[in-house]
Amino acid sequence: MKSLQPKKLLLSKWTAVKPIAKQKHFLVTKVIQLEPDDPIELVEIEAIHSKKVSQINWRELRDETIWRQGWA
Repeated sequence: MKSLQPKKLLLSKWTAVKPIAKQKHFLVTKVIQLEPDDPIELVEIEAIHSKKVSQINWRELRDETIWRQGWA
């Protein structure tokens, strides 16, 4: 996988390899840092159809067995 830069995650699109609660397409809606100068730890992803929001560790998006960048 190409290098994934955490600062460019906001509003990026992702497809779950295996649907999560019957959802496949997600959008990163928030990048979470504990303190403004701290590294990014979590991202908030929103399911496109149900609008359900979840928080995940941003590094999970690097795992190609779970996530694919873009909407396929």
